[in-house]
Amino acid sequence: MNSTDQHRTTLVTGGAGFIGSHLVERLLKRGDHVEVVDNLSTGSLANLSGLDDTRLTFREGSVSEILPTLDPQSYQEIYHLAAAVGVRLVIERPIHTIETNVHETSVVLEFASQHSTPMLLASTSEVYGKSTKTPFMEDDDVVYGPTIFNRWSYAMSKAIDEHLALAYYAEHDLPVVVVRFFNTVGPRQVGEYGMVLPRFVSAALKNETKPVYGDGRQTRCFCDVRDVVKTLPDMPSNVQCHGRVFNLGRDSSISILELATLVRDTLHSESAIELISYEKAFGEGFDDLRDRRPDLTRIQEATGFDPRIELVQTIRDLAEHLKAHAATLETSG
Repeated sequence: MNSTDQHRTTLVTGGAGFIGSHLVERLLKRGDHVEVVDNLSTGSLANLSGLDDTRLTFREGSVSEILPTLDPQSYQEIYHLAAAVGVRLVIERPIHTIETNVHETSVVLEFASQHSTPMLLASTSEVYGKSTKTPFMEDDDVVYGPTIFNRWSYAMSKAIDEHLALAYYAEHDLPVVVVRFFNTVGPRQVGEYGMVLPRFVSAALKNETKPVYGDGRQTRCFCDVRDVVKTLPDMPSNVQCHGRVFNLGRDSSISILELATLVRDTLHSESAIELISYEKAFGEGFDDLRDRRPDLTRIQEATGFDPRIELVQTIRDLAEHLKAHAATLETSG
């Protein structure tokens, strides 16, 4: 670490969230001073507990509320992870989803551009929409469902985020990189907003029935958050990444029905598995992708990305986290 690195100050929006808190932890270990902006709508201060608070500053509020009070010259890197996330939240609160994702991202990009601060924008595999071509490559065409269904508001809003980021790169030379996460999972993730793995793990721990939507044959690729955040800090300062979009995740697929079974067997649970139609779970018109698998060539060439944590280990670690969290709630209650 050189002398300038010792005084690096990094801004992380959404830093009290699932991925954000793991990234903050990683940045602190790197030696950064980290400032977090989070309105705690889906994040939690508990996610930041136990971290080195001598180099951690937390500011509660939305990006559009907090950033105008900050000096853009104070930061050497910016990571924008704040967003409306989760299928359940998207379906139930589409206005919040669109305004949060598009407006807040615009504010961060304008803030970063004032001092040309290297920035990473968190995007999502949802951007690929209903495309049936797999594996997904970053420059593939995308296909969305009709605007009458809220289901697509998240994908479209994150696609607009990407357009904005790449426009700032083209028009203002902002060193920005876009990362599309593919089903990131692990400790600190919660199931309240539709995240599948913590829902399954929580049900298994309680020996409750695990609902699987549709026929359960739809496939996803799950990557441990601790593998994901290992590579994120290498990207904003890497000129090979500027103005580009990267898939980030694993490329090994598992069906949701197989996932439910794997969770049950890994945790030695007696929980049953129940198939529930999409219409019953989310209402009429809900559409889902059958298969979602990334091509990782670009991220591997740029960063050497090499995820190591197996899904079974992730399931065990998430279970331990959920048990510890439940014990804390019982103690405090």
